[in-house]
Amino acid sequence: MTVVHRVLPPEPVVDLADHLRRRGGEGLARARQLTPDELIAEVAQSGLRGRGGAGFPTGIKWRTVRDYASSTAHTSVVVNAAEGEPGTFKDRTLLRMNPYEVIEGALIAARAVGADQVAFGLKASFGPELARLRTAIAEVTDAGWAEGVELDVFEGPNEYLYGEETALLETLDGRYPFPRLAPPYRRGLHEVVETSRDVGTGSNLSAHVEMAGPGGEAPPTLVDNTETLANIPRIIARGAAWFRTEGTEQSPGTIVCTVTGSTDHHGVAEVQMGTPLREVIDVIGGGPRPGRRITAVLSGVSNALIPASQLDTPVTYEDLAAIGSGLGSAGFVVFDDTDDLVAAVAGVSRFLAVESCGQCTPCKQDGLALAGLLEAVSRSTAGEREMDEIRRRLDSVAYGARCFLATQQQVVVTSLLDRYPEALAGHLDGSAPGVAPTEVAEMVDLIEGQATIDERHRHKQPDWSYDEVDSGQSPADRFDEHRSPEPLPEG
Repeated sequence: MTVVHRVLPPEPVVDLADHLRRRGGEGLARARQLTPDELIAEVAQSGLRGRGGAGFPTGIKWRTVRDYASSTAHTSVVVNAAEGEPGTFKDRTLLRMNPYEVIEGALIAARAVGADQVAFGLKASFGPELARLRTAIAEVTDAGWAEGVELDVFEGPNEYLYGEETALLETLDGRYPFPRLAPPYRRGLHEVVETSRDVGTGSNLSAHVEMAGPGGEAPPTLVDNTETLANIPRIIARGAAWFRTEGTEQSPGTIVCTVTGSTDHHGVAEVQMGTPLREVIDVIGGGPRPGRRITAVLSGVSNALIPASQLDTPVTYEDLAAIGSGLGSAGFVVFDDTDDLVAAVAGVSRFLAVESCGQCTPCKQDGLALAGLLEAVSRSTAGEREMDEIRRRLDSVAYGARCFLATQQQVVVTSLLDRYPEALAGHLDGSAPGVAPTEVAEMVDLIEGQATIDERHRHKQPDWSYDEVDSGQSPADRFDEHRSPEPLPEG
């Protein structure tokens, strides 16, 4: 297997002129010769699926947003660059290497869905990416690429849920990153983003609002991931058939993967869809550490643990789903025979419990209970009674959930119980030494083959504060949704 360079160039694109030298701009130029329907048809025929984690067909999403366009208000495009999935660094790498391609893809998307505004949602902590993106936007604007389209950059909080598309829209609308029930094509942005830091909020009420629908007045919003939009310019410039020359029938194209954990080194690279997971780990991460063997791989904190026996599974949406796991955002965390999988899953459970907003009571309360029970197991201070309670909590944690976070608890923890009973048995019978849960958090940077994570997260409380003692309130109870939010504390 070799690394490919469709969206992730081998060397950084230094400026707009460099982007043009590498055939940048061809997609936008052709897009201006096509109707919105023709653009959407090209994207649909390419089979491009969203690279943010869900893998939803991009053409269908664009068509739905187009069909739900308002009769009086403009549609918006939001670029979801709020990357926070543990073990993932591909969107930030793309923005560092070539922000022009992402902007070009967003402008094509705006033409396709009839939008006059593009908002880029990043975290305020993404210093290098914000700087590159703002410089690129200024160049693109000066070059006349964005005529009739307002390009804005929004700096959001570090919360994990900020990357959930409806929570992202809530934040852009001036509220806290609490997921909505209504999808973006039914309820978009209320106001345009007025500056790079300030959002026009109008009414701060997050309920009892008009839903977008065919011929209605409320506008929808198209939310697409950074990597998804980076694929668009070449699809439009070279055609759907070209895009399908790599990948598989159900998962065409390439995927930008992150490999971290117990490997020789860490890295980000682009590979063809359908490449075996083992090869992805070998090529990007250098394989297992010397003298060690891989025991499991975790695809972010959203999918089931992948056993070593399934490392030859092709990296596609369909093949990873067939083994009971998933591709997610292609961030693969590798564990070897020195790692404690119970401690690792306990760390995942704590991360998800802390990051739950608490709008759905079972998600927060059962999530925190699961994290505590799994910590007791990892420390070898639990028995069958605690295991029974874990199974009971798994049954109820996702009840009434409005986003996927609670289901992630179910999926990851259940995979430990089902696929690694021997790891649990060692802690329950005392033959395995007690260990603390593994620290799980978003990646801060990846330098010279070594990933670093947000160490502050170990001090983050379930109420999203960094106080010594948790208040006992969920974030949804602690923060008043009926007023514009103050900045969330960063610790």
